[in-house]
Amino acid sequence: MVDPRMVGTRIAVVGAGWRGKNHARVLKDLGCLAAICDLDAARAKEIAGKHGAQAYSSIDDMLGNERLDGCLVCTPTKTRAAVAKKMMEHGISTFVAKLMSFSSKECEEMMQVAEKKKVLLTSGYVERFNPAVRDTRKLIEGGMYGDPMLIEFHRENRMLVCINDLGVIYDTSVHDIDAAMFLFGSRPYVVFARAGKRFHTFEDFATIMLGFEGQKVAIIASNWLTPNKVRTFSAVCTDGIITGDFLTQEIKIDHADATILPRKQFQEPLTLELQNFIAAVEGKAKIVVTAADATNVTRVAEAAILSSNTGSPIYLDLK
Repeated sequence: MVDPRMVGTRIAVVGAGWRGKNHARVLKDLGCLAAICDLDAARAKEIAGKHGAQAYSSIDDMLGNERLDGCLVCTPTKTRAAVAKKMMEHGISTFVAKLMSFSSKECEEMMQVAEKKKVLLTSGYVERFNPAVRDTRKLIEGGMYGDPMLIEFHRENRMLVCINDLGVIYDTSVHDIDAAMFLFGSRPYVVFARAGKRFHTFEDFATIMLGFEGQKVAIIASNWLTPNKVRTFSAVCTDGIITGDFLTQEIKIDHADATILPRKQFQEPLTLELQNFIAAVEGKAKIVVTAADATNVTRVAEAAILSSNTGSPIYLDLK
């Protein structure tokens, strides 16, 4: 009889909090969920039982009992580097939830392990898979509306109760830092930021300016103060403006002759993101968010916090 644990692509989820639960749901729908591991044995058992997976409260026990092709690391941010390195040392391709690490040095260490063990390493910058962002990038690459010069992002709403180990820059602004680099197709060389805290331990509002070559600029406004949820962007090009909504996935194009409202079917970005990871693990696709991409996001976020603390622009030389 064939052991079911040896058939098909098998992905584990380490960390069964609110993020891990969502990832487990999607992996189950994609037919790849093998195991759930969480220090809270009862929580691991609950989520695993819901999705027909094996439950573990110890990574060592899971590694000793499961044949795994990939792993999603959804533990608290400060523990992700250690967990990811352990999984990769066992030859397992690893997807680390956003933020890959608070420290760019830790990100570099993870990249070194991935290279040494010849496994994939990626991180969950899910907005790259949002149809609004993808469609906007295609329009920019096509050049129909000229060169993109200014991209402005607004990501605002009340703070989630479960966030207690980081501020709005590391939790929220990083999505738009990555989206800015993705849409411009380049990396910023200077960062200037102002941030503050009103109600929380860490900063709960921030505005970040990223300077790119060719006078291109991204402005990222994030806060945990606004009562209504806002997730929007606007790409100002030399011959038109493309505005988008991350939530509705709708875009609008305004140019000299008309306003265009393209219609597309709604798609869950998380599903598209995990489909890409699975296809890359199977050797059928290239990973969309590279480890270097994720590391550069952390470097920019570090620079934004430093800029806010010092009041000075921070110049970067991103790889």
